[in-house]
Amino acid sequence: MNDHAAHLDHLRARGLLPAGCRSAFIVGSVARGWDNAVSDLDMCLVSDEPWRSGTNGFEPMPLEPAEIATEVIHVDGRRWELKYWLDGQVGQIIDKVSWSRFEDGTPSGQLLTTWEEEFLERLLTCRPLVGEDWVLQQRVRIEASAFRAFVLTDCLSNTDDCLEDVVGQLTSGDLHSAVLSARLAFGHVVDTVLAAHGEFGRSPKWRSRRIREVEPPSLPFDRYWAIETMRTFDPEDPRRWVEEVAGLCKALSMEVEI
Repeated sequence: MNDHAAHLDHLRARGLLPAGCRSAFIVGSVARGWDNAVSDLDMCLVSDEPWRSGTNGFEPMPLEPAEIATEVIHVDGRRWELKYWLDGQVGQIIDKVSWSRFEDGTPSGQLLTTWEEEFLERLLTCRPLVGEDWVLQQRVRIEASAFRAFVLTDCLSNTDDCLEDVVGQLTSGDLHSAVLSARLAFGHVVDTVLAAHGEFGRSPKWRSRRIREVEPPSLPFDRYWAIETMRTFDPEDPRRWVEEVAGLCKALSMEVEI
């Protein structure tokens, strides 16, 4: 029995596969092949009717209806977290990142919650168990939307904000704060570079994985890792490291086209 069939059989055996399920897909580290022995298995299931059972929980969402159902089970020692989305809710999220919304100048943070942005990113990288055609249709819609432009704009804005802090802190002699602001700026600009190459996730714990996946010419892994681990940082001369990182952040930002 293949993995797909086994996963679906576990859901059916527990009565957790909705009738008329449009799609069920694994997301997160398991879908990417980045999981380890203690990783949860995260799965999304999409249907036309709200999921209800005697065990489900809820997560609020700024959608209509304003919640998704959740279930948690354990299979062979691994925790499974299931989230039940409505097809209409997915459409609502994609509609939020239309080109007309982008041209209005509304920041993505005012349109999408972190969870909604993550859901769109996960749709692009998921592993379908059933309903692959449905997943492909949503990917086409996302790729035709302004999602990439929204994420890039937000990452660039965050980078600029941190770099402004760096300038002010260096000027005032607050070197310790400048170091922290430079680290934040670097994280945001790495997210920017990755988004420019179609990697939209922003979880810091997966940045090294994403850099390995993309291998951006503008930021080779060795260069990235040296800065991420502060390899050349000299506690006796923090200004030099801060100025080096800030300069790299500016250069990388200028190379990105929205």
